[in-house]
Amino acid sequence: MDLTEMRRIPAGSVHLHDARRGRRWTVELESFEIGVYPVTEELFAELLGVPARHPRRPARDLSWLRAIRFCNAASEWEGHDPAYSFDGEEVTWHVDSDGYRLPTEAEWEFACRAGSTGPHYGPLTEIAWTALDGVSEPQDVGGKLPNLNGLFDTLGNVWEWCWDLLDPARYDDYRVFRGGGFEDEAFSVRASVRRGGGPRMHHDDVGMRLARGGFDTVDAAQGWSAGEDLERGARGMPRPFGWTPRG
Repeated sequence: MDLTEMRRIPAGSVHLHDARRGRRWTVELESFEIGVYPVTEELFAELLGVPARHPRRPARDLSWLRAIRFCNAASEWEGHDPAYSFDGEEVTWHVDSDGYRLPTEAEWEFACRAGSTGPHYGPLTEIAWTALDGVSEPQDVGGKLPNLNGLFDTLGNVWEWCWDLLDPARYDDYRVFRGGGFEDEAFSVRASVRRGGGPRMHHDDVGMRLARGGFDTVDAAQGWSAGEDLERGARGMPRPFGWTPRG
């Protein structure tokens, strides 16, 4: 098992949904690469010199910022230009870089679905570690069946950080994670479910998966746009009943 193995995902389109804004839209994606497995404790240990208690289990309890820094470390390890630069804790994605990075939400969902249109790409008990299995910790990667892209554990086991902001009008700088975790019920382990947390937050069921691919654009790529982030973060956007504005 090559835990750094990447899979080339061909160009295509994916349909996304923002429930709060009641918006549905289609993203056209260029080809990109994504990890066959979530990043493991073994890979973290090899690159960063940290202990690995369970080498083949997904690395977890990672903040978004640490996941970003790991992407840069992986790029430098293999001689690629880093995809990210920092100004304090402000992160810029250089979309023309071919270094390792987090997938965008659109890339993640497209790669996870692998052509499927339902909530799962196969019977949940066969493809994902969830509450149905009664486990209390993540399991070794690759222990369930892959999707048709040859990717393991995109659903279940651990959630995976993405690049995108969750909902900046409501949650400021929270970033998205996708896929569901080992203790989640089936309704949370679906290709379309999105949750998130602050860049410095740690969650014991959230890990990451590497992506690669550079694009001939500026501040926009693969369904993400810096300009749209600013627009979505503007005050005055509609909020569901009972939600309070940010301070």
